[in-house]
Amino acid sequence: MRKSHIILAFALIIGVVSFIMPLIFPNSPINLNRNPTSLGLIITLLIILTITAFIYESELVSKGSKEIALISILGTISAVSRIPFAAIPSVQPCTYLILCAGYTFGPVTGFTVGALTPLISNFFLGQGPWTLYQMFAWGLVGASSAFLRRLNCGRLGIMAFGFAWGYLFGAIMNLWHWSFFIYPHTFLTFLAVETAGLWFDTLHAAGNIVFLGLFGVKTLKILERFRKRFDIKIQMKSMVHPIEGRHTLPRDR
Repeated sequence: MRKSHIILAFALIIGVVSFIMPLIFPNSPINLNRNPTSLGLIITLLIILTITAFIYESELVSKGSKEIALISILGTISAVSRIPFAAIPSVQPCTYLILCAGYTFGPVTGFTVGALTPLISNFFLGQGPWTLYQMFAWGLVGASSAFLRRLNCGRLGIMAFGFAWGYLFGAIMNLWHWSFFIYPHTFLTFLAVETAGLWFDTLHAAGNIVFLGLFGVKTLKILERFRKRFDIKIQMKSMVHPIEGRHTLPRDR
């Protein structure tokens, strides 16, 4: 069994045990009523394990120097694109680049590019515990966008996907704030945190539509040329059999 599968299985076990144990043993140290910070620690541990699993999987997928170089370049370009827009709240051009990378090169590459983005850019914008959650959120953007390729989504479909991720990204980041700093941990308190950040999430979603609408199709065509030139095969969800990803790119209209 692959190391990535073992790590994900371990993360699943931790999640299940963390949910069941307080029900069986009310006095356990992970009981949220006794130790409110335990939820944040558990979620953070699960995110670390998920990122680690994708790193191991990326080592298997990226066997050649071309693939490694391309991932590094895409991650760096995505990270640099954040810096000029740092003064505009939640407008993140890197989200559209990560989405395009995952769409073109597959879920593992997409996740890796997404995870590299905050890791690199936060050396300029500020590192902190939020970096892990940004790595996880943007990694999921890249990993999930790979399946748009199978669905042959058009330009509007990709824009709608980017719009949805503006709010999903905000929900993951709000999860960090809610689990560590808000008490009690109830649906109403989480909803209050979500409502407070709704304006910023809307700006992120709107920015994704603008960037994907203006540059999405052109970026996909450029990345597709690089994929064919480097002869990079796409690893889909099964992570077993590579497929060539024969599809029609969204039309630029």
